[in-house]
Amino acid sequence: MPPDRLTSALLVNALVRRCAAAGGFATVLAKGDDISGVILIQALENGREQGLFERVSDFAGGYSLTRCGPDPEKGADAMAQYLARRRASDPDLWVLELDIAHAERFAAETIC
Repeated sequence: MPPDRLTSALLVNALVRRCAAAGGFATVLAKGDDISGVILIQALENGREQGLFERVSDFAGGYSLTRCGPDPEKGADAMAQYLARRRASDPDLWVLELDIAHAERFAAETIC
């Protein structure tokens, strides 16, 4: 029997609340499957794009955040197109915007 794991909805809720408590801003841009939806973080720092990060299994029982999508320097249109393609191919995908210092590290501490 596989080990118990936290649901995607619980992890997203914890990340949003923890970010707000730390003085940052987090919002759910797209709600995915409550139980096992993939979590994608759109990381910002002071409103500047830092990139997209996806929570992926490390196949050793844990998770890590992996950079995905276009380079942030390609602009908001490239990012929006990538997110639209991902949502079209995976409607269970969660997309969160996280605006806080060191967003990637902050998210990894919470959901990995």
